[in-house]
Amino acid sequence: MDVIWLIPLLPGIGAAVNGLLGIRFFSKVQTAVVGCGSMGLAALLSVYAFVQLLGSESRVHDVVVATWIPPIALETVDGIGAFAADWAFRLDPLSGMMILVVSGIGLLIHIYSTSYMLSESDAGYARFFCYLNLFCFFMLTLVLGANLLVMFVGWEGVGLCSYLLIGFWYEKQSASDAGKKAFLVNRIGDWGFVLGIFLIFFTFGSLDFREVAAGAAAMPIEAAEFGVISLICLFLFVGAVGKSAQIPLYVWLPDAMEGPTPVSALIHAATMVTAGVYMVCRNAVLFTHAPMVMTIVAVIGGLTALMAASIGLTQTDIKRVLAYSTVSQLGYMFLATGVGAFGAGAFHLMTHAFFKALLFLGSGSVIHAMNEEQDMRRMGGLKTFMPVTFVTMLVGTLAIAGIPPLAGFFSKDEILFRTFLHNRALWILAVATAGMTAFYMFRLMAMTFYGDYRGPAWENAEGDDHGGHDENGGHGAWHGPHESPPPMTGPLMALAVGAIVAGFVGIPAALGGSNAIEHFLEPSFVAEAHVEGGEVAAGEAAEEVHEISHAAELGLMALSILVALGGIGLAYRLYIARPELAEAWRARWAGVHRVLLNKYYVDELYQSTVVRGTMSGGRGLWRFDGRVVDGAVNGAGWLTIVSSWCSQLFDRYAVDGAVNLIGWSASESSFSLRRIQTGLIQNYALVMLLGVFVFVSIYLLVQ
Repeated sequence: MDVIWLIPLLPGIGAAVNGLLGIRFFSKVQTAVVGCGSMGLAALLSVYAFVQLLGSESRVHDVVVATWIPPIALETVDGIGAFAADWAFRLDPLSGMMILVVSGIGLLIHIYSTSYMLSESDAGYARFFCYLNLFCFFMLTLVLGANLLVMFVGWEGVGLCSYLLIGFWYEKQSASDAGKKAFLVNRIGDWGFVLGIFLIFFTFGSLDFREVAAGAAAMPIEAAEFGVISLICLFLFVGAVGKSAQIPLYVWLPDAMEGPTPVSALIHAATMVTAGVYMVCRNAVLFTHAPMVMTIVAVIGGLTALMAASIGLTQTDIKRVLAYSTVSQLGYMFLATGVGAFGAGAFHLMTHAFFKALLFLGSGSVIHAMNEEQDMRRMGGLKTFMPVTFVTMLVGTLAIAGIPPLAGFFSKDEILFRTFLHNRALWILAVATAGMTAFYMFRLMAMTFYGDYRGPAWENAEGDDHGGHDENGGHGAWHGPHESPPPMTGPLMALAVGAIVAGFVGIPAALGGSNAIEHFLEPSFVAEAHVEGGEVAAGEAAEEVHEISHAAELGLMALSILVALGGIGLAYRLYIARPELAEAWRARWAGVHRVLLNKYYVDELYQSTVVRGTMSGGRGLWRFDGRVVDGAVNGAGWLTIVSSWCSQLFDRYAVDGAVNLIGWSASESSFSLRRIQTGLIQNYALVMLLGVFVFVSIYLLVQ
């Protein structure tokens, strides 16, 4: 466990090698070996560290790599404190689960990408794997960070990499715009996260998770007033809302589908979008001391889950359906954390990583087989062409719908049960969301794999036409839908196995299990002072709730299964058995369908308010700058020119004139005076005599 710092470093080295050398010198095979090899080593090391953690009594292991920021005197609530931060990593049950998910699923996505991105140039191929490795480096840094600053480095890093990956095809305007949109929206959330970090240090004098949890545990629960802990949690939740795409900052995630499909799987399944949920779980002690903020978290999560699921009912782009599904499932996770079920939220995070990565990679297999077509209305009947993709995606669909005994059933049911105990209104929202999820996912399967083929035609080797009309330009580059190659179907089968068995680690007591994963994770959600003998003392109360509620829990399980089956049955009836009914319902509820198809016009609302307001404000500032600021500068320049002209006139006609007048006066007077300078002594004697006469005369007259 002392070398856990190597887990993020290995993909970081892979990113550096492919970024510095691969773009210039490597073939695709060499690039793939570096990219997948670094992730493979990180995954193996993660498994080794996790096994060691299971054998550890403390279940917490810190590794300080180096002193990052030496002590700096900064003010805290208790006076001047020492702000310092180590570059340190922490392995505990929560981070141990996360490194397995990130490195394991990340490795499968890397392997899948080796085939999916083959059409890129050698340089583009190396650039893509550089970005993938860099993303995993930052994500692993985020989950292993022992303090908020190290987490924030990973947090900002995955934001940067999401911008690079979403806009990978930067020559495509929509991809470039989507990358910028993701980057800007996430900056709004990051503003809240940064304020939360500042306030945590001011309040607790430390950014270390262990010290912050201990300090928060010693403070009273802010049940009746909105105190400093509540403000901290609200700021942190703003950061989580941006990163994990919750209302109102969810709008970036559906547009992120412009990136390559492996990017969608990596960002929207196991890694970046779950960072917000992970951050809330990591700071569980803070949130449990701020019940008002936890209510906000639960309400936002429930509303986001319902809203995104309703939008997914009408979408026709296969990746956008899955994008809104991701937003909805993230809402489920926040709903769990908001009702205090941090273990259930983390459990659903883990199971969701398997089946959502499976579904995204499966959609990529379909898009690959359909010559980059993403509109489900132009698919149909693909199960005969793509049996492996069909079966694996069916497993993922049943898992996300909550059909037992697949993984999604156990984690989703635990969230529904805990929500039922906490707030019945939110439970109704969650159950309605579950029904919608089952409906839109089986609708996706029906439109893609069942019915008649509705896509473009193709020519076989003999030149015979198949399918509908030809839209491939007659170049013969595409020979019809086909199963993907082994590097793509292999990860699909591995993820399908995970979607089947991952839930078995969380079988509830009502079904004869022990809810092992939640008990395993519980030490990560309390301060260490509350852990006694490796067990969580507070966990006994939660266990007691389960014991006295087995009958109710079984009833809720049955209800959730019926709701899921009802959604699947309705989708089967509308899109397979009687597809004309779907058209009739669409016509009958045209207004509702239009609103859902246009995503409640939220993007248009933002465009007309925030975007247009920002642009108008920018234009107003530009006019102010041009007319007022530049006007003042130009006016000052004009006044300077006028004053200098006046000064020049004054200098020429006043100063120079006075000087010239004196010279002219001296010159002219010299002509008059020199006439009396005759040089004759008798004349001078006469003048002297006259002078004496005048003087004497004046003197005598005065007397």
